[in-house]
Amino acid sequence: MTRIAPERSRGRRGDLIFDRSGTVRAPRWQDLGGDLAALALAWPRFGGRLIVRADLPRGNGHPVLVIPGLFSSDGLIRGFRQALTILGYRAEGWGAGINFGPTQSAWDSTNKRLSEIAADSGRRVSLIGHSLGGVLARALACERPELVRQVITVCSPFRLPTASRWRLAYRALSHWHLDDATVAARLCAPPRVPTTAIYAPLDGIVAWASCIDEPGPGRENIAVAGAHSTMLANPATIRIVAERLARPDRLLEP
Repeated sequence: MTRIAPERSRGRRGDLIFDRSGTVRAPRWQDLGGDLAALALAWPRFGGRLIVRADLPRGNGHPVLVIPGLFSSDGLIRGFRQALTILGYRAEGWGAGINFGPTQSAWDSTNKRLSEIAADSGRRVSLIGHSLGGVLARALACERPELVRQVITVCSPFRLPTASRWRLAYRALSHWHLDDATVAARLCAPPRVPTTAIYAPLDGIVAWASCIDEPGPGRENIAVAGAHSTMLANPATIRIVAERLARPDRLLEP
C-alpha cells in the first residue's frame, strides 16, 4: 500500500488550496443561502431511497466505490449507493467514518479499500466522489490507474487553488491534514482513466470553476442545475452517473 510521506510547505496550511488573490471567484452568498436551504429541505430524506427511473441504463455488476464529501459519511449518502445497486452495480462505501478532510488516515483507509474491492471482485473499480471525496478519488486514480475503471467527481474542487465558503472550517481541521504540497502534487495531471466532472454553476460551497477539467481525450465536464450539498440526490446527476458507468472499461493512452 502506498503511503504518502507528508512534506513541510511554507506558509499556513491551506495556502496552496485556497486562492486569496481574488483570481478565483468565491461562491456568491446568495448561492450559499440557496445551498443551505436545499440541504435543510432534503435533510429528512437523507440516506433514504432515491427514485431510479426505469429508462436508465443498467450495469454489469462491476464495483463502484463512493467517497463522501467533507463532514459527510457512508450513512448520509446511503440512498445514492442503493440507487447504484438498483442499477446493477456493486456499490461500496469508503468505510472510514466521517470525512474530515485529506488526512493520512483517510488516504490509507481509502487506498486499502480500493485494493480490497479490486482483489475481491477481480475487476477494476469505478470511483465516485462528492465534493472533497472527488478530490481523493482523482488522487487515487492518479496513483493506482491499474485498479480504477473511471472517475466521476461531483462538485469536487480538484483544480487548485479553489475558493470556498467553508475555507475557515477546512483550516480549523488542517492540523490533521496532509501537507498542501502533497495534496496538490497528486492533482497536477489528469489520471489515465476516463473522467467525468459534474459541476453546479450556482454552487454555494466551492467555486464551480475549480470543479471542471481541462479539455482532453476521455474527459467530460457536465453542468447540472442544483445545489452542491444535495447533488447526489439530483435526478440529473443519477442519470449522468448511470450513463457513464454503463460505458466499456478502457485505459487512456499515456
